Amino acid sequence: MIVGIDHFVLTVASLDATCDFYQRVLGFKRIDTPGRPTALAFGSQKINVHETGRTFEPKAKLPTAGSGDFCLVADRPLAELLATLQANCVTVELGPVERIGAQGPMMSVYFRDPDGNLVEVSQYLP
Repeated sequence: MIVGIDHFVLTVASLDATCDFYQRVLGFKRIDTPGRPTALAFGSQKINVHETGRTFEPKAKLPTAGSGDFCLVADRPLAELLATLQANCVTVELGPVERIGAQGPMMSVYFRDPDGNLVEVSQYLP
């Protein structure tokens, strides 16, 4: 019945700091539409970004900045990601390490965004 994820929402302390981070570090595209949440687009998905105190209805019961923990799939070697993280002074918390994703074995790198959300970026192994 369910075949994918269209989007998910992150509640953040600073909309601009979050958007800058994801644009600079992961190459996401910021989309601002009047009356709608700001979105960060990548591939065929997006992250809607709600700033603390400026959320949109309906929303999570207790929207909290820094409570996210998610995995993104890369289409480039993780070595490129590691170089980008280093160039942007982003600390790697763990990795590369082997994990099991929804489609099988993968290598993952973990780091945090400005709110402390745990971001995992992975590449599936052949």
